[in-house]
Amino acid sequence: MTLGPLMVDLVGLELTEVEKEVLQHPLVGGVILFSRNYESPEQVTALTASIRKLRNPHLIISVDHEGGRVQRFRKGFSRLPPIGSLGKHYMQHPKQTLERAEQTGWLMAAELRAVGVDFSFAPVLDLDYGVSEIIGDRSFHRDPEAVASMAHAYIQGMKRAWMPAVGKHFPGHGAVEVDSHLGLPVDERHFEDMWQADILPFRQLCQSELAGVMPAHIVYEKSDQLPAGFSPFWIKEVLRDRLGFQGAVLSDDLSMEGAAIIGGPLERAEAALDAGCDMVLVCNKPESAIQVIDGLKMKADPLRHMRLVRLHGRHAFDRDELFASQEWKTAVDTVMSYAPDPEQELDLA
Repeated sequence: MTLGPLMVDLVGLELTEVEKEVLQHPLVGGVILFSRNYESPEQVTALTASIRKLRNPHLIISVDHEGGRVQRFRKGFSRLPPIGSLGKHYMQHPKQTLERAEQTGWLMAAELRAVGVDFSFAPVLDLDYGVSEIIGDRSFHRDPEAVASMAHAYIQGMKRAWMPAVGKHFPGHGAVEVDSHLGLPVDERHFEDMWQADILPFRQLCQSELAGVMPAHIVYEKSDQLPAGFSPFWIKEVLRDRLGFQGAVLSDDLSMEGAAIIGGPLERAEAALDAGCDMVLVCNKPESAIQVIDGLKMKADPLRHMRLVRLHGRHAFDRDELFASQEWKTAVDTVMSYAPDPEQELDLA
């Protein structure tokens, strides 16, 4: 069975009978896990195993596990600092910071691979302009060259742990104040300005380092009147043609308010796929996923399937062996060395 274009979520700690039926539908290709799906490493390992048994090739299993405010699994996992904590040291200590970034990417990926997760939606490639609360310290830095350098090192760590990288939020979320979870942000900058700034990390990484890219639910009104995740201009003309990206394009969650301008759940899914997305996320509203599954008319696409299969992780770690290894202990010590006070972090679970 090929992987379908829908990524859906789950309500709890184990699969329900209804969810098993949904996940076996040919339009479904992936699952995204949230904090509500996590109780312990043992529980989530059993959950991912039950998901994998349903299909061959198995459904893609993903999570948002960047660190800082966005880390879905906490107890039993290393606490990952926000990647902005790395960027604070980059200009003064670039070599040391890049080494830290590589080890942080490896630690994040290795611990997730050890419980059966294929990939985390990481790294964040947005620039920190100091205006977006939803991005903020989720960004490596304000300088695009610094972001590209640190993200490249972070991805090398992910690769070393056999996890593909999915960069977000193309072409850049950091310069708008409105949170696209709550409203539709509008970026008024010209394309040429973004090309030299926000788009630069994507330009440098998309041809060889990124297996996937997530577009933003933002309107860049000087270039197009559609949010980037629904825009053939941004996905096909810029990302595919100008940047030469050959990996998978995955929409941001279609239940977010930044997507509401397009219409209902089915209209949003159709528009994103027509614009060039390979997979669309339909989360936090099970009835919306059913509506999309019932209404979406799509044929199997071998090219889409090939792009999505590349998002599977490889060579999962044995968790006990991982935690006993000197490599893991060194990576934990490295991350702890630059971690800020956890009391200052806001949980966005």
